[in-house]
Amino acid sequence: MRTSAAVTAQSASLQRSREFLCRVFAWQFVILRRVKLPFLIDTDTASDDAVALIMALRSPLIEVVAVTTVAGNVDVHQATRNAIYTAELCDSKVLVFVGAERPLKRAHVSADWFHGRDGLGDHGYPPPRRAAEKQSAPEAIIDTIESHPGLVMVTLGPLTNVALALQKKPDIAAKVSRCVVMGGAPCCEGNVTPAAEYNIWCDPEAARIVMRSGLPIELVGWQLCRGEAVVNPTDIQQILSFGTPVAKFAIECNSRGQEAFLEQTGEHGISLPDPVAMAVALDASIVTSQSEHFVDVETESELTRGMTVVDRLNVADNERNRYIWAASLAAGHKAKVYWTIDNVGWKQALYAALS
Repeated sequence: MRTSAAVTAQSASLQRSREFLCRVFAWQFVILRRVKLPFLIDTDTASDDAVALIMALRSPLIEVVAVTTVAGNVDVHQATRNAIYTAELCDSKVLVFVGAERPLKRAHVSADWFHGRDGLGDHGYPPPRRAAEKQSAPEAIIDTIESHPGLVMVTLGPLTNVALALQKKPDIAAKVSRCVVMGGAPCCEGNVTPAAEYNIWCDPEAARIVMRSGLPIELVGWQLCRGEAVVNPTDIQQILSFGTPVAKFAIECNSRGQEAFLEQTGEHGISLPDPVAMAVALDASIVTSQSEHFVDVETESELTRGMTVVDRLNVADNERNRYIWAASLAAGHKAKVYWTIDNVGWKQALYAALS
C-alpha cells in the first residue's frame, strides 16, 4: 500500500511531465508557425495578376518560392517583365522563370483588348532592374515542387507551363497540397466567348491535361469576381486613400481593365479574378459554398472551345454519358469547384495587402 508521501511524489512527477509535454508541444507549434507555407505562382502577368502577386508577396503567412510566366494576357516576355516589375515594387527578390510562348496546339491570342498592350494599362512603367532566370518555367515547376513537397500552386493564366511539366514528370501532381486554378466559367457564361473563360479558352488542351492529372484542383471561376465582388468606385477610393505605392499601382494598372469590364458587362468598377483566386489560396475559409465534381474541358468544338464542363449533377457515370466521360472517370480525379465566396472577407484581404 502506497504512502501519502509516495502518492504526492507521483502526482508531482506527473504534473512535471505534463508541463514538459506542454512546453514541447508549444515549442513545436511556434516552430510550425514560423515556417511559411511555400507558394508557386504561374502567371500571364497583366493588371489583375499583378495585384494577385502583390497579395502573395506581401503576405506574412507564406513564402513565394518561384514565379513562372506564360503567354496569355500578353506575350510571355511582357508577362515576365510585368512579374519582375511587380516583385520589385514589393521589394521581393523572388525568382522568375520564363515559360511557354504559345499554347500547346494553337496560336497565341492575347487579351490586350482588356489589359492594354503592355498588360498594365499602358502607363509606361519603366523596365525592371533585373532579369529572369535562365531555367525554363516547366523545368522550374518540376524542381520547385520536388524541393518543396506539399507546396501550394496557384495558376493565374493559361495552363500551358503546368501541362508541360506534368507531361515530363506526372508524379509531381502527388507532391502538391493544393492547386488553386483561376479559370473557367463553371455552369455560367464566359468572358471571352459565351461558353468560356479566357485562361481555359486560350489553351484548352493544356487545361484538359491538368484537370485529369491528379493535381488537387480548386477551381476559382470567373463568376466569383462579379457582382458584389467587384471593386466598386467606393472601394477604389478606399484603396487610394491608403496612400501606398502598391495601392496606387493596383488601381492605376487596372484602368484599362475597368473600362473594358464596363464595356463587356455594364458593371462599374474593377473585376479582379486573379486576386480573388489568390485570396482563396491564402485563406480558403472565405469560400462559402463548394462541391467536388469531375471537370472536363472542351477541345474540339469551335463554338464551345475551352468550356469547363462540370458534372454538377454527378451524371458522368450514367450509361448515356459514360463513353464521353471515360477518360475523366478512368483518371478518377474530381476538382473542388467554388460557387460563392464571402465578398466582405475577400475585400478585407485585398485591403490588407495594399494598405
